[in-house]
Amino acid sequence: MRPEGVVLVTGGNRGIGLACARRLRDAGWSVVVGSRSGLAPDGLAAVSLDLADPASIERAFDHVTQAHGPVIALVNNAGITADTLLMRMSDTDIDTVLETNLAGPIRLTRAAVRGMVRARWGRIVFVSSVVATMGGPGQVNYAASKSGMIGVARSLARELGPRGITANVVAPGFVDTDMTAELDDSRREQILTSIPLGRYASPDEIAGVVTFLCSDDAGYVTGAVVPVDGGLGMGH
Repeated sequence: MRPEGVVLVTGGNRGIGLACARRLRDAGWSVVVGSRSGLAPDGLAAVSLDLADPASIERAFDHVTQAHGPVIALVNNAGITADTLLMRMSDTDIDTVLETNLAGPIRLTRAAVRGMVRARWGRIVFVSSVVATMGGPGQVNYAASKSGMIGVARSLARELGPRGITANVVAPGFVDTDMTAELDDSRREQILTSIPLGRYASPDEIAGVVTFLCSDDAGYVTGAVVPVDGGLGMGH
């Protein structure tokens, strides 16, 4: 049975993160959204959070627990890209993507698990990508960060399982968001032909799986990588 507490959704001010925040709220959760702006969309509680800054992570987590209560579920959704071929990739491109997409979620999860251990209940969900297992040209830094999430989640599943805490990964494919809307028509058509279902996912379809993994019904699911990619990543 879920104890009293809140779910923190990073990158929850738009796209997949906002869909997760709304879906979790509709499922009865008390939701806090973490974003760099610290703005609260659609009446949701929010906190300013920069995952590339360890001090920001500490401040944000302290604020959430003091103002809203213990964090008993964490959705590590926030992420950035800096795509380019490796021979052109700068140190900044490498460091910023890995800090934001992987090191930041690890630090934030480290803060969250202390309360989960005390409660002997917790849900940790990492929003990865189909690129984690398929790879992608020009995405060495991004793919490394997203595949790293799988190792983190599975290690946590083994560490924390005896305490009633689950850790899972959702691996979306191409989703209708502001990011994919910027692709030109020829690239969008190329992508669509590679997806067996022949369409992009909606953010809400990703959010539905995240919400399930945060629920009591998913209490025996841990260390899993759940693809929500229309069949794009089959065999990987």
